[in-house]
Amino acid sequence: MAAARGSRSGVSRAALALVAAVLVGCLAGGVSAAEIRRQKNVQVALRAKWAGTPLLLEANELLSKERKDYFWDFVGHWKELDKGSECLTAKCCVQKIVEDVRSLLSEALASFFEFSLTLRSASPRLVLYRQLAEESLSSLPVKDDALEQIPGNGPVEETCCWVDTGSTLLFNSADLHKWLEGSGKGDSTGQPELFDFDHVYPRSNITAPVAIFYGAVGTKCFKELHVHLAEASKQGKVRYALRPVLPSGCQASSSFCGSIGAADAVTLSGYGVELALKNMEYKAMDDTAIKKGVALEDPKTEDLSQEVRGFIFSKILERKPELNAEIMAFRDSLLSSTVSDTLEVWELKDLGHQTAQRILHASDPLQSMQEINQNFPSIVSSLSRMKLDDSIKDEIIANQRMVPPGKSLMALNGALINIEDLDLYLLMDMVREELSLADQFIRLKLPQNAVHKILSAAPPAESNSFRVDFRGSHVHYLNNLEEDALYKRWRSNLQELLMPVYPGQMRYIRKNLFHAVYVFDPASACGAETIDMILSMHQDNVPVRFGIIMYSSRLIDVIEENDGSKSEEDTSTLIMRLFLYIKETYSTQLAFQFLSNVHGSRSGGDDYSEEPVEAHHVEEAFVDSLLSGAKSHPQDELLKLQKENLYKQEAEENSRFVHKLGLYKLQCCLLMNGLVHESNEDATMNAMNDELPRIQEQVYYGHIQSHTDVLENFLSESSFKRYNPSITGKNREKRFVSLFASYHQEDSVLHDINYLHSHGTTDDVKPVTHLFAVDLSSKTGTKLLHQAIRYLMDGPNRARVGLLLYARRDSVSTILLMKDIIDRTISSFSNTEKALNFLHGLCKFYEGQHMVVSSAVGDSISTIMDKVYSLAAETALPVDDYRAWLTSFSADTVLKGIDKLSDFLFGQLGLEFGSNAVITNGRIFVVGEGDSFLTDDLGLLESMEYELRTKYIHEIIEEVEWTGVNPDYLTSKFYSDITMLVSSSMSVRERPSERAHFEILNAEHSAIKLNIMNSSIHIDAVIDPLSPAGQKISPLLRILWRWIRPSMRIVLNPISSLADLPLKNYYRFVLPSMDDFSSTDYSVHGPKAFFSNMPLSKTLTMNIDVPEPWLVEPVVAIHDLDNILLENLGDVRTLQAVFELEALLLTGHCMEKDREPPRGLQFILGTKQRPHLVDTLVMANLGYWQMKVSPGVWHLQLAPGRSADLYELPSKLVAIDSSRGKLIHIEVQKKKGKEHEDLLNAADDNHFQEKTDNKGWNTNLLKWASSFISGDASLKKKAEKNTALKDARQGETINIFSVASGHLYERFLKIMVLSVLKNTQRPVKFWFIKNYLSPQFKDVIPHMAQEYGFEYELITYKWPTWLHKQKEKQRIIWAYKILFLDVIFPLSLRKVIFVDADQIVRTDMGELYDMDLKGRPLAYTPFCDNNKEMDGYRFWKQGFWKDHLRGRPYHISALYVVDLAKFRQTAAGDNLRVVYETLSKDPNSLSNLDQDLPNYAQHSVPIFSLPQEWLWCESWCGNATKARAKTIDLCNNPMTKEPKLQGAKRIVPEWVDFDSEARQFTARILGENAEIAESTSPPSDAPKPDDKDLSQDVKDEL
Repeated sequence: MAAARGSRSGVSRAALALVAAVLVGCLAGGVSAAEIRRQKNVQVALRAKWAGTPLLLEANELLSKERKDYFWDFVGHWKELDKGSECLTAKCCVQKIVEDVRSLLSEALASFFEFSLTLRSASPRLVLYRQLAEESLSSLPVKDDALEQIPGNGPVEETCCWVDTGSTLLFNSADLHKWLEGSGKGDSTGQPELFDFDHVYPRSNITAPVAIFYGAVGTKCFKELHVHLAEASKQGKVRYALRPVLPSGCQASSSFCGSIGAADAVTLSGYGVELALKNMEYKAMDDTAIKKGVALEDPKTEDLSQEVRGFIFSKILERKPELNAEIMAFRDSLLSSTVSDTLEVWELKDLGHQTAQRILHASDPLQSMQEINQNFPSIVSSLSRMKLDDSIKDEIIANQRMVPPGKSLMALNGALINIEDLDLYLLMDMVREELSLADQFIRLKLPQNAVHKILSAAPPAESNSFRVDFRGSHVHYLNNLEEDALYKRWRSNLQELLMPVYPGQMRYIRKNLFHAVYVFDPASACGAETIDMILSMHQDNVPVRFGIIMYSSRLIDVIEENDGSKSEEDTSTLIMRLFLYIKETYSTQLAFQFLSNVHGSRSGGDDYSEEPVEAHHVEEAFVDSLLSGAKSHPQDELLKLQKENLYKQEAEENSRFVHKLGLYKLQCCLLMNGLVHESNEDATMNAMNDELPRIQEQVYYGHIQSHTDVLENFLSESSFKRYNPSITGKNREKRFVSLFASYHQEDSVLHDINYLHSHGTTDDVKPVTHLFAVDLSSKTGTKLLHQAIRYLMDGPNRARVGLLLYARRDSVSTILLMKDIIDRTISSFSNTEKALNFLHGLCKFYEGQHMVVSSAVGDSISTIMDKVYSLAAETALPVDDYRAWLTSFSADTVLKGIDKLSDFLFGQLGLEFGSNAVITNGRIFVVGEGDSFLTDDLGLLESMEYELRTKYIHEIIEEVEWTGVNPDYLTSKFYSDITMLVSSSMSVRERPSERAHFEILNAEHSAIKLNIMNSSIHIDAVIDPLSPAGQKISPLLRILWRWIRPSMRIVLNPISSLADLPLKNYYRFVLPSMDDFSSTDYSVHGPKAFFSNMPLSKTLTMNIDVPEPWLVEPVVAIHDLDNILLENLGDVRTLQAVFELEALLLTGHCMEKDREPPRGLQFILGTKQRPHLVDTLVMANLGYWQMKVSPGVWHLQLAPGRSADLYELPSKLVAIDSSRGKLIHIEVQKKKGKEHEDLLNAADDNHFQEKTDNKGWNTNLLKWASSFISGDASLKKKAEKNTALKDARQGETINIFSVASGHLYERFLKIMVLSVLKNTQRPVKFWFIKNYLSPQFKDVIPHMAQEYGFEYELITYKWPTWLHKQKEKQRIIWAYKILFLDVIFPLSLRKVIFVDADQIVRTDMGELYDMDLKGRPLAYTPFCDNNKEMDGYRFWKQGFWKDHLRGRPYHISALYVVDLAKFRQTAAGDNLRVVYETLSKDPNSLSNLDQDLPNYAQHSVPIFSLPQEWLWCESWCGNATKARAKTIDLCNNPMTKEPKLQGAKRIVPEWVDFDSEARQFTARILGENAEIAESTSPPSDAPKPDDKDLSQDVKDEL
């Protein structure tokens, strides 16, 4: 640490003297060391729900991310049983693993690996393998003699390793040997499925049978099977994949270090813990005393190496160990300085600047920033008394002219990171990618400065606007706004574009701003419709320049077949010829009218018939068009045209032009200034609106002026002369692969390629490399090969072509011969210009002969040989060489080359066998069977990849000054290879595209600058150190500095003038270290959050700040984590809590092509055997959906019912193999014939409800997943007893949900449950939102359900990242009551009642459950108004609410009914979220979130008003109506502020009995002595002294 090396790191005599003096002062003042040591601590741990995973296997998973071959190298190192035998502790084993890895990785990557290993980031991947292993064992038969070896009666050695062949399981090498020699040969049916994450043995035969080995390196059974499989794989007998698994019970058979971590729970890190100072104006403390604790491991001791007010106490104790007690007392005294949650206004004035100054003047600024913002309440007093340096303040204020005060930003190598979504795992993935890229580039001999330039350079933004350059003589314009007399009255001032107008109002400016050019076949129905639309819009004076490009669909087909050399005139060509004649001879207007008349003569009406247009229709339209103004008889002109073939060539050129542009595939389309749109009127108007802001921007900046040609301006800037959406599609649809790992393999295919170049460019550097993967045995492949040669013959000067030709092993020898001839020609003559001519002729011949199977193979070979000789002679290539090659031709030799090529194409690049593809600088473009892929498409691919991904890299590489590289190596091929490899590596880089110009900020006085010259990582940041973002970023920056040593520039940006304390909490970010691994045994402890010396008298509330994909819950916490008062701990020094990662999130966005998101679409997720474990539905909001999953391989599909009936979606495989969960995008489409059916209707999914049988959805998956290792038989017995009790209740189940947080409200919740059950004989199911329930409640509720005969389920929903977040826990709880009702419950649930936790029910809730809500999704009770004392507090009777409600009642949210079927059908949830998103950003709106929101939105989400007696509360209703009350709610009274416990006992007579019953039951279950007499006795008129402390009046959860 810098601090440890700085001026304060050593302990001078002066420092010791100061310590002694302070100690003397403390003790003399009567403060004993024992009293100071009364301080209390808080410790928090978070563990994974899954069982432990071996660190050795985790290490190998991490290593494989760097390079696949490293995985197998590591297996080779550790397969011996005695490996690591010298290690007797967990720490030694981890250090041994890291030591081995350092021999494979660079220093930076090895350091990163060590941190990732301590982070346990690969553990989820091993859980996934464990799931697949369980499925393998359970789904396949085994040999009879191995039946007894299957797990069940205890582990045996053989079950620790097995091989899955898809049809059987093999447990030993003898069986494996038999399978390889026998049934394994040629067995292609029923093979196990391989996934992208699988470890396939290098250079495995792609066509060989698949064998998946489940086992763990270091176990006794592993080595023998692995060696056998590896050898068989080298011989091509098997495709060997290894899935690392250490089954339960096999730890004893593993090597010394093989099982480290497997026996311990996986304790996680990478999250934050907050202890917030709670506002205790209203107290929420339960008066139930904690009677007994839970045995936990010893708390972590304080980290004495951390600086405290300038002292590092570990150093002091080293010097003066005999003063241990006194020194620690002094440290505690410093830490327990007055805790402040308020300051005077003048003290707040410069607090932000004072904090920045303290940080900047510290010897270790990063540590200082973390110490301040994570212990702010204890430090703020000293900060506010600092004397301020004006230079720091002035620079901060100057910077805040460019960045808002308090704004935090962060960039990694120039790319902005979204701080709100940032977590340690995401950051580590980003850093690993940058380090890995840097390592690759350095191995390519690129100097460090070039590496930094490449990694930091901003690639050109991939614009969403792809423009087609259609300029040319083939465009026929109808009008010209700048020249036609029709527009002379229009203004010409372009500045009017910047003036505001009414929505939808068009700007009539005499300038060709919008060029709407329509491309169509004039004989088609859509062509006829387009013409009429153009004429109509032109007549309406729409300010657009209209133009057309026509083509013949039939001629396009001919061109596709035979280049159009043999074409016959068709109707479309005739129309074009006549159009051109009329335009040239008469006028453009008349020519366009002629096109419209063609449709009129055919249909005679307004319907655009799909009937084909015939020649006589065209001739009739021609005559009709010219009758009025013809120079001669129209019939004579027609005969002359046909006789002389006038305009035939021009018409055919039109079609060739459209074919070259590629627009014919769209049939009819619009080009708006080159942007492609549909061709209808709505699309035209939308296209204008989309283009207008771009034109306004250009006008604003002066790029478009009165003399500017707008079309030229747009198309010359960025346009392409070809349209192919499969090439130009969104980045998400493109596929990229890095070629680096393949290039650096020994005997790499990439080293064998001889590239082809266009004529005269062989010695030029080619920034673009096309690799063609061609299956010579397919027709598509031979066409693609021919197009590649023709592309080069067209003369591209910045691209080269490499041919990777392959064929099936059973191909006829003629195909193999062709491959051999082409490869030898390229190898020997690629540098000669004549090679292309030879290959062109050979491809043309082969394409013509393809698939023609001769009866005699010898005849075919003879024909090919003759053709080769003649072509060689024609192109002046040496015929004798070809004769020699053909006589030495060997099919076996060619097949060996194909095997090597197959490993590259299908093993490394991931192509499917039999596919044809173009790999352009790492971008894989697969040409589908039957798809046309022409030279123009190749030109487009080249242009796109060069402009967007390669140009800037190529320019950097060209400027490199090479050192340590032999000048003879610096050839054009060297530069081309480097550009190809760097571009391909950068193409797979995942990083944000947004950037910020940090360099404009001043950084002389107000920035932390840590410059490391050779670092590949550069961090730019702007941080407000006194903000929640600053609390999270500080430890992340420190951990990066410790492990990676990046270059950093951190500009501090505190808010200059504060009105309140910016932070009112303590914060710890949990990070791993080597100390988590025992140095005495093989155990792994794991990291924890540790808060030392917390304030005793302040009430704290604990919050966990976890990564977005995590769902966590407390599992061990005997104290109320909502209301932590440490002075009540008694003799316990450390309050401990353990949380558990319950699930990870699978989220996504679902879209329907060209439509709104399919709201209400239902998905289910599960395994092959159990397809429905969880379900969810799609929101209208962004098409968002989420599911809770554990690591594993899952199948996602449409739910049975209307979703599956109306929509198509193949089952998608989803692999969850990291702690980051997964985000996926899904596009669905409706089935044919169902396009106009509505997904949501009144009879929605009745049989779906029957199938799901109202089973729980949140727990199914996790219960099932956790049963992999062991089951719980006791659950079955409890369920049987519970069923008997429930059978006593008859009728439809009443579903009730509620939410509680803190021990007091859980106490209320149990009373509410009892009151419901005592008043009904119907079955009841309770749904509890589990996010904030305590472990005690979750322990008690199953027993309570069993005792009282009800069902329950714990539900949750993770707050979506796109929805505005609440920061206060109470407001988050309110939000959960209303925002996610459509998605938090299983789809089978049709109705539910919300009942507040502090409510007492006095009637049968079945009456409310059965009530007819009159078709409304929600039913609430209006607020009472008969207690006149409260009139002044009825805000809804005045001001905004009175105007907004317009006579509607304002309802209370303590009790409401949700008709979930109607709620989903009417998209009520989506509407509520839209309203919430709009209102919640205003901090003054939605004061009572769960109540204000539905009342505000009741105009769009109607509410049924329940009769008043359904909810009574004393505050608003008064005692007159109490007797009729069906439920009583303990509302707060804003006048008296009576504590809720006291009010409950006074208002509700039966409450005391219910409370006594619930507490006695709880005490019995938890094994405590029930001492409840005191707290349950009726209160006297005057509160007891203790009541003041125990009372509370929390703002009601309404």
